[in-house]
Amino acid sequence: MTDLLSGIRVLDLTNVLAGPYCAYQLALLGADVIKVEAPNGGDLARQLGASAKLNQAGMGASFLAQNAGKRSVVLDLKKEADRDRFLDLVASSDALVENFRPGVMDRLGLGHASLKAVRPGLVYCAISG
Repeated sequence: MTDLLSGIRVLDLTNVLAGPYCAYQLALLGADVIKVEAPNGGDLARQLGASAKLNQAGMGASFLAQNAGKRSVVLDLKKEADRDRFLDLVASSDALVENFRPGVMDRLGLGHASLKAVRPGLVYCAISG
């Protein structure tokens, strides 16, 4: 690990592979990465791996490999109170990575324009298949 991105906070709203791997690389470079997961399961990769026991515990090998070095928080972005908490995180963040289907963040009221109003210098990265 390096301190190249020390002092940079990244919000990681991704799951499965491309997005978590992107944010993992930022963590390896020293960024403070906060993974934001939905309640009731979170990242789908929590259930992906060769060990049924780890998968059942929500610690599948795929999840562990892509999320080391990150902090984590559970927020239901469909609820106003949790959206407000999320906006508090945005206000103190430098970048955001998300891999929802196109339009999901806008429907939640958390699209690029809305977040830039909270944090004008925010770097917004959308990764979709």
